[in-house]
Amino acid sequence: MQGIISAVRRNSLAENAGIKAGEKLCAVNGVSVHDIIELSYLVADEQIVLTIEDSECRQRQIVIEKYTDEELGLEFEAAVFDGVTTCYNNCVFCFVDQMIPGMRESLYVRDDDYRLSFLYGNFITLTNMKEEDFEQIIKTHMSPLYISVHATRPEVRCQMMNNRFAGELMSKINRLVEAGISIHTQIVCCPGYNDGEVLEQTYRDLEALAPMVETMAVVPVGITKHREHLTPMRLFSKPEAAAIVDKVTVWQECREKFGKSFVYLGDEFYLLAEKQLPDASWYDGFPQIENGIGLSRSFIDEWQQITAKTDVCNHSVDAVIPVGTSAYKILQPLLDNFNNKTGSKHSFIPVNNEFFGETINVTGLLVGKDILNAAQGMKRIILPAVVLNQDNLFLDDMSFDDFKKAFDGKVECAVNARELVMLLSR
Repeated sequence: MQGIISAVRRNSLAENAGIKAGEKLCAVNGVSVHDIIELSYLVADEQIVLTIEDSECRQRQIVIEKYTDEELGLEFEAAVFDGVTTCYNNCVFCFVDQMIPGMRESLYVRDDDYRLSFLYGNFITLTNMKEEDFEQIIKTHMSPLYISVHATRPEVRCQMMNNRFAGELMSKINRLVEAGISIHTQIVCCPGYNDGEVLEQTYRDLEALAPMVETMAVVPVGITKHREHLTPMRLFSKPEAAAIVDKVTVWQECREKFGKSFVYLGDEFYLLAEKQLPDASWYDGFPQIENGIGLSRSFIDEWQQITAKTDVCNHSVDAVIPVGTSAYKILQPLLDNFNNKTGSKHSFIPVNNEFFGETINVTGLLVGKDILNAAQGMKRIILPAVVLNQDNLFLDDMSFDDFKKAFDGKVECAVNARELVMLLSR
């Protein structure tokens, strides 16, 4: 059981009690703590006893008096102290199984932990849930949860996930919904598996549970070049993508019933089908933007809002911005207009994904080496922050510092359209 303290906020109860970063929280009032969710309930009393272990494994007890809702001021290396619950399905579309071997261990972790779903919006399958897990969710009202559905038809879900128990999904979702737990859902859509009539049934089944089932996101399967020994899988064709866009658009037009679209498509469907992205209003506040739902629309609207106020570009060196080949098609015209308006010569550069294979064309999966190869000879580059993780590492384990050393020019990073326009205007 871990519970390693990564930081102690200044002037907090924890700092005043002498607790230091690097020490371990073992128990509260004699009760072992499994995660930060449980911790929040255990420390709600006005007087608590913490069991703290130092770096030499010596334990001490600290009594803290506090207001009921007063925070201790502790931060932890991980949100769960007893280890992340992992996935034991063998899904035909699993992206982790398509990773190149030999990378950092965290890239191969297939988490399927309901606590991370509640805390961070990670999608879970419910296939590894025990009775006590459901009881804990309901008791502490962990809502909303994010659930990977893929198909509500039992035999199809079992086939796609290679798990004979995967077909029990709807009874589990119904149990959560009846207990007042709201749910966001995801469908990784695979041609020949869960499109067509199966997708229609999935929509009907989930829509019937609205508003407790808040959203249904449909994203296309991603295929890397590292599928040699996996179940054969193909990408959607342009006509197939267009058919799905048309189908979902019809479903979304029934907005009067819920006051929102309810079902949303991943941006890649619109880009592949070469169909116009919906207006921002159809994304209803972008509830699944981290899942690639409306990311392009959000960027475009923010870009247009900011550039409307920008007339002059006081730059000294024109910049290049690496993006995936799919995003390039809609982003470069925006930058062309900006250049015409400001007299600059900035450019997006489409980067072929040699690392995962050219079928992977989204910006967030670009790696350092491929970006460097595409930007050879350039003097200024602005990286989209999405290509780096919280430790400033690319997916190929190249660090941001190593990238800057390898790039013969100025390297900057932009989190969003606003930051990008600001950098381009300097």
